[in-house]
Amino acid sequence: MKKTIIVLCSIFIASVASAQADCFKRYEEAFTKRGAYTVSDEMHRNVIISFFEKDGVTCVAGKARVENGQIVSIFIQYDDNTYESFEALGKKFYNEKKAPAIITNGISEMIYTNDNQKLKVIFIDKLKPKQKIPKSVTIPDDL
Repeated sequence: MKKTIIVLCSIFIASVASAQADCFKRYEEAFTKRGAYTVSDEMHRNVIISFFEKDGVTCVAGKARVENGQIVSIFIQYDDNTYESFEALGKKFYNEKKAPAIITNGISEMIYTNDNQKLKVIFIDKLKPKQKIPKSVTIPDDL
């Protein structure tokens, strides 16, 4: 019985880790397939921040301020629903040209931090809805 519980727990942990590992890939595929609305200049309170690490990708909740189509502030959300800015954490961020990151199709370009982290910001509220599929009908045999 104990072995069964251990095996089930291991499978559950592996599935959660696997889902987390492909979190960015799943969002990227959805945005590529469905497209995104324009990301307006304002504070966006429902973003996903994807950290790219050697072992895979970790996605966390956050918010981001956009000005002139560029990300100027990033905030990490914690379990108690508080936020902390990258600046407060001592992090500076920029794209590969050392400029503010731009957003294309609802996802930022790769962002680098002064402590060698790589991340992308996903504006999930800007994902266009799935395309509606017409409902098919069946024709009765006794026409």
